[in-house]
Amino acid sequence: MANVVRKAFRYLSKRAEVAFEEKARPEIQLEQAMDEARAQHERLVSQAALVVGNQRQIEMKLGRQIEEVTNLTESARSALMLADNGRAAGDLAAAARYEQAAQAFASRLISAEAALEDLKLLQQQAAESAAQARAAVEDNTLRVRRLQAERARLLTQIEHAAMHEQMGKVMEQMTSLPPAGDVPTLADVRDKIEKRYALARGRQELASQGLEAQMIEVQRATMDAQAMGRLAELRASLPPAAAPAAGSTGVAPHVGDQGAPEVSAVESARPGGGAGGAGGTSGTGGPRPSLEKASDDAQTSPDAR
Repeated sequence: MANVVRKAFRYLSKRAEVAFEEKARPEIQLEQAMDEARAQHERLVSQAALVVGNQRQIEMKLGRQIEEVTNLTESARSALMLADNGRAAGDLAAAARYEQAAQAFASRLISAEAALEDLKLLQQQAAESAAQARAAVEDNTLRVRRLQAERARLLTQIEHAAMHEQMGKVMEQMTSLPPAGDVPTLADVRDKIEKRYALARGRQELASQGLEAQMIEVQRATMDAQAMGRLAELRASLPPAAAPAAGSTGVAPHVGDQGAPEVSAVESARPGGGAGGAGGTSGTGGPRPSLEKASDDAQTSPDAR
């Protein structure tokens, strides 16, 4: 039973982890990684500062120990000189005291020199550790800078990926089936317009082919013919225009086959014009055949359209 519970717990944990990774935003995870890298760098800098500080402390102790060794050496020498001077002066008691003092200084000097050697060894080790700490800080600084550059590149790539995903969704909406929602697609609007246009054209064709439409067409043709006839009558009732003299234009009137000047079709259509002059009609019967022909043409023109 315990084994089953443990397996179920591991399965649920892994499932939750996979679901979390699917839902997690990459830019937030990237910021988390950068925060962790910065925290590690700060911890490394703190440790390196401790190592360098320890080196400085050992160097200060070493300086004080060197000074103490120097003082003890000088004191021992001074005591020996005073002892020698006392023996030379015959003061054996003073010489003995100075000799004991010199011996005490020598004992302390031995201990100080031993401590000095230990401090020199520690200072050498601390210097090596400080150099390694500085190198580690420099290497980690370069690593953090590379991570920052990589972060900027990945953020740009994430933005490009989001843009391409959005463009892909738009293209799918334009080319695939209409999406669910209250916004119609371009294809739906186009189909609606084409359906409406086809229905209107069909109704127009059916209406134009009916009997009532043909009757309206005949009435329109009749009215057009009457209008053309009326227009011809109005044109015929216009007064004749004053003809320019033959000498003023420099062009001689054209003489027909029978020796009389020819009259234009417009003058022959006017009242009193033509070759007859005062009679108002030409030798062929006047302008009435021309008016009848124009009326016939006007009546046949709607059918021709």
